[in-house]
Amino acid sequence: MKITKIEALKNIANDIRISAVEQVYEAKSGHIGGSLSCSDILAVLYFNQMNIDPKKPNAKERDRFVLSKGHCTPALYATLARKGYFEKELLKSFRKVESNLQGHPDMNKVPGVDMTTGSLGQGLSAAVGMAIGSKMDQAGCKVYCLVGDGEIEEGQIWEAAMAASKNKLDNLCVIVDHNGLQIDGKIEDVAGLIDIKEKFESFGFHALTVDGHNIEALIQAFDAAKHKKQMPSVIIANTIKGKGVSFMENEATWHGKAPDEEQFKKAIEELKQNYLESLTM
Repeated sequence: MKITKIEALKNIANDIRISAVEQVYEAKSGHIGGSLSCSDILAVLYFNQMNIDPKKPNAKERDRFVLSKGHCTPALYATLARKGYFEKELLKSFRKVESNLQGHPDMNKVPGVDMTTGSLGQGLSAAVGMAIGSKMDQAGCKVYCLVGDGEIEEGQIWEAAMAASKNKLDNLCVIVDHNGLQIDGKIEDVAGLIDIKEKFESFGFHALTVDGHNIEALIQAFDAAKHKKQMPSVIIANTIKGKGVSFMENEATWHGKAPDEEQFKKAIEELKQNYLESLTM
């Protein structure tokens, strides 16, 4: 039976999750919780939204993506491999000594990575610079930047937000992976972070809130952001940390640790079941 575009994107997101779990398990380290929460976002961006060509990874007119929450490379690498930027076999080298697939993305070593990130809070500044550059060069590219909700406790995020608003960067779209958790627990307990939508609106952003695991809602939000003029956009995507793996969901302890063999087998079994069910919709 032929599946719809929405169903195909769901399958891609699930493939990204399976690959992310495999990478972290094989490496015995990595950040799995936030990788699982942002997989649907990456699937929609890379397979439905962005103007990109894996055969021309450095094309001037391409859209840019900045993974500001740079520790969630398992999901990004899985996405890039699935898109065709490099062979999937390379995913087995994740976090290995001398591997190009480091724990944080390196734009000089990995095709398809537009910005080297890792220090939280800095990616949005780079994305703002890219968006300004595109305006100056009249390149016409869109810039997408994925940040974590814990990450936006960093002051540099809001300095970048002010610059984006001042320069009316309607070619910039920020996505907040709002899973509610960071390494030390709930975001509201760590720094009292609430009212994210209102905060961005006060900084001059066009702000939307969506279910970050609803493919159709994500597409609609990205389309709305693309057509908004004279101001940057932010999509607050409400997600679940560890999405798709029952014992990882909504557990801050899975921010940055690897599953053991039994946990790995259970996680893959659950994710594969999700994939098979999605095929019969």
